[in-house]
Order: sequence, then structure tokens, then C-alpha cells
Amino acid sequence: MRSVIPVENNDPQAALRGLLKRLLEKEVVEAVLVPMATPGGAVTPALVTEAGLLDAAVPLAPVMGLNAARVAGPVSVREPRGRIAVVLRPCEYRALVELVKLQQASLDDMLTVVVDCLGTYTVPDYTTMLADGGVGQERLWAAARSGDMAPREGYAFRDACQMCEKPHAEGGTIQVELFGADLASGLPVVLPDDMATTLGLSAAAADGQRPAVVERVVAARTKARDERFAAIRQRLAEGTVEAVFAACVRCHNCMTACPICYCKTCLFKSPVFDHEPVQYMNWARRKGAYRLPGDTMLFHLTRLNHMVLSCIGCGVCSDACPADLPVAQVFRAIGQQVQAEFDYVPGRSVEEPLPLITFKENEWLEVGE
Repeated sequence: MRSVIPVENNDPQAALRGLLKRLLEKEVVEAVLVPMATPGGAVTPALVTEAGLLDAAVPLAPVMGLNAARVAGPVSVREPRGRIAVVLRPCEYRALVELVKLQQASLDDMLTVVVDCLGTYTVPDYTTMLADGGVGQERLWAAARSGDMAPREGYAFRDACQMCEKPHAEGGTIQVELFGADLASGLPVVLPDDMATTLGLSAAAADGQRPAVVERVVAARTKARDERFAAIRQRLAEGTVEAVFAACVRCHNCMTACPICYCKTCLFKSPVFDHEPVQYMNWARRKGAYRLPGDTMLFHLTRLNHMVLSCIGCGVCSDACPADLPVAQVFRAIGQQVQAEFDYVPGRSVEEPLPLITFKENEWLEVGE
């Protein structure tokens, strides 16, 4: 059922808070995992059980410090567990779907609230804007009607958002439709009929503007994506992957931030790469010079091999890199090619099996012939 939640004072975020409160008050769920504003202005996910505390929730805050699927997994993967609602952007929902298939999360007792993503800023930019007059969310909400999204003057959306071709809510239990909506008068949501009845929501017709607006936004972001992919592929063709990642200090920030890198015990965080001093000296003598820290390319290529099919393009790896390396662009550009080979779209469906663990008798017959 499609319903429209009334918006007061031109604040759709407050309307969404109201929906989340009703989920708790009507005991549809026991807790809500949602971005919350801290006293210092930062935004961080929190698991909320008291409806009154949701007054500090900022589910539409245009900032992304981590992919929320990374924290949704640990509160859902094993029993006993509570019934929770999780507020997610589209890329976060797709990551959650992949984690379910990797047995690192469960949807069994989870209600997913997937919200159209109008664009997000990095944490440093968001913090600076808060101290300099605010982030201008009202302008973004107004622009959602036409789809002519633009960041605040002097700033830019995260690189991943600029080239995200799936910014609209798909899948999930509840979809919050911002694109094409007049958010000053109402917040459109799509949810199961029985849940709408429980929450006291009535059916409402769509105004018909959403499909064209989504198409416009997707076209613009797809164009930006293709331009970035072409640029990074040319850079790789003219040089090497090693040259692109030359400034890597093997801090593992990209791996830590990535929602798909889930291994509890990682080879690259083990003593395997803590060599004896004499070993470094032997390598240096043999080659004349030995780069330190070592094994940076092995790290990136191993990580790429492990998760390229499940990369959903959230871009938090690039945001976390202290050397400003284009990690996400490389992984997404290569991922696009690998995913096409298997006709696989990560996060498309929880029922779609992972290609590398699915045997198909007639697959890749030409290899080795």
C-alpha cells in the first residue's frame, strides 16, 4: 500500500520520526536502528528502544560515515535477537542483502526501511557545514520534487553518490519515496497493507511524477559513473594498478569500513606480514631497494578478489583512505565487468545465489579449451 504521512512545518524528517515512533508504540518492532544526532553534532547509528529518544533521530541527514549494514549484521545474525527496524539508504540495503547471503546478517526478525538517497556528504564536510550555517537539508528536500539535486555551494556530494545509479528505494519492507514528492505537504511511503492498518495509515494514490524524476536522476548519475569509469580504466591502461595504489600505507581503513569485508580473522591483520628484520634486509639487498610498508598490492588484489562481485558501490572505502586513493572507483569499475560476466547485480535479491559458490555445469566451458 502507498500512503502519505502528513508533514508539519515543512519537515519530512519529523514525519519519518513519527513513523518510526509508531512502529515502537504499536509493538511492530522492539527497537529501531537509525542515525542519531549526538550532542556534538555528529551522526551515528543507534539502537533505540524508547520512542521518546527518537526525537534525536536524523534518518534523512545527508551524511554517511559508515555503511549501516555493517552494524545491522551483528544485531541480527544470531538468536536470541529482538525484532528491529533498520533505516537504510539503497546502497546500505544492497550491502545488507549481500551480508545475508554471506550468512553475516539475517532478515528473519528485521523490518527494513529503505529511504531514497538525495545525496550525502563526507563527515568532515558535514561537520564544517554544521558550523557554518547548516547543511541546507530544506533545499535538498525541495529539490527532490524535480530531481535537480545539487550540493550546497562550495561543497560536493560524496564521489560514490555522484555516480550512484541506484539512489531510489527498492526492496525492503517499507520504502520512503523522496524523489518526485512534494515533501512540504506529505511524505510518501510504501508498506504492507496489514502494517499500514496497524499504524493507522490509509491508502493514497501516487501523483505520477516519481518515475520521470527517478529516471532523470539515474541518467545524470549514470553519466557521471561512466565518465569516472572511463577515466580510471584509462589510468590503469596507461600505467599499472600498482601505480594507482602507490601511496597506500596499508592502514586497512578501506577494509575496516567496507561492509562486505566481514572476516573475523583476516590474514592481513595477523602476524604473517610481521617479518624478521633480516628478511627485510635480504629483500633490500636482492632488489637494491624494498618498498615499505610491503605487500600493499597483495592486500588490495586479495580484497578485490574476495568481494568484487558483492561490491555495492557505497564508496566508504575511498572516504576512509588517508591517502585519498580512488579505491571505490577501481573496485566499482572492475566490479562492473566481473558482475556483467556472471549477470549478477549485488543486492538485487536475497534469493539470487552468489556466483562463486554456485556450481553451474554449463558455465565457463570455453576456459581451458
